[in-house]
Amino acid sequence: MPAVPLPAGFVAHTGHAGLRPDGDDIAVFLSTRPCTSAGLFTRSRFSGPSVTLSRPRAVSGAARAVVVIAKNANVATGPQGFRDAEEVTALVARAVGIPVEEILIASTGVIGRPYPMDLLRAHLAGLPRARFDADAQQVARAMMTTDTVSKTAVQRAGPARVVGVAKGVGMIEPDMATMLAFVLTDAAADPATLAKLWERAVSDTFNCLSIDTDTSTSDTAVVLANGAAGPVSEAALAVALREVCLDLTLQLARDGEGATKLLTVTVRAAADEGQARRVAKAVVNSPLVKTAVHGADPNWGRVAMAIGKCQDDRDIDPERVVIRFGDLETYPDRPDEKGLASLAEIMAADHVEIEIELRTGSAESTVYGCDLSADYVRINADYTT
Repeated sequence: MPAVPLPAGFVAHTGHAGLRPDGDDIAVFLSTRPCTSAGLFTRSRFSGPSVTLSRPRAVSGAARAVVVIAKNANVATGPQGFRDAEEVTALVARAVGIPVEEILIASTGVIGRPYPMDLLRAHLAGLPRARFDADAQQVARAMMTTDTVSKTAVQRAGPARVVGVAKGVGMIEPDMATMLAFVLTDAAADPATLAKLWERAVSDTFNCLSIDTDTSTSDTAVVLANGAAGPVSEAALAVALREVCLDLTLQLARDGEGATKLLTVTVRAAADEGQARRVAKAVVNSPLVKTAVHGADPNWGRVAMAIGKCQDDRDIDPERVVIRFGDLETYPDRPDEKGLASLAEIMAADHVEIEIELRTGSAESTVYGCDLSADYVRINADYTT
């Protein structure tokens, strides 16, 4: 896979600390110059020390480095877990020579296991002499757990580059952020503007993704902007951030645990965006819809069932709703036997698109997910063994 250089002024190190049998399992990336930052994090009541520690540092608007630890979430590990996360960031700060308050930490992996601090201390002790020559692909690979492929995305915003990396294929139903996702740019942006653009980008992309309806305890989405390429227009930066996040979102959906197909659901003509997203999520999260998509079973009625679960949206009238798979209408114009055969062909594709018109207003939303296969059960039944 071709290398993906980081934006100007950013450097990265990846290495093997021993958290997995082989391959890199720790990444440290940072700006060589001061940064602005913005971050969104899980709202899980069981959020881990990495989230608790990093949230105020990212929101301060001056974070400039991140250390990512794979295969260990360091969640539900008590006060010692928080002290261990603090120690890791302190060791990184000492090694790279920047204030500890400017360093974030993210962890991904099994819940309930403390960090193997002896391994981490040993690796980080060599960080001052380590090479910081990793590219975005190497960072993305070091972050992986059950991911089958690394995930990177690149866009331009005027003279600046916007580069994103992400990991996550399960325990994904975002709540203010998603999985682990980091976007770096050499564009200049003040903290308030960056926070506004980041919230909008995450809301339209990562927060519209669901693999299995489960919210991670470690969800982290952070953007760092160091200004090495100079100022760019707010509009250009907004577009680039959204496009990078959308690209990563689609990659995450395609690589969902056990997934064989990308599933997108668009709800149009809704009363407001909230209603559109609720209905779309009800469909994309339905195990029956997901399994029908997996088996290319033309059982379009499962979509109607999923819409019907939105019981509090009393303005939804089944007599006005329209359901389509691709260009094929399945309700209220129900397909005959020939139409069902066409629907099966549509559902056999590697990307299945469902469109719903509610006719309660003019708002719309698109959400992203995947099918549900027997492999999802196998992967998660054997996750720690």
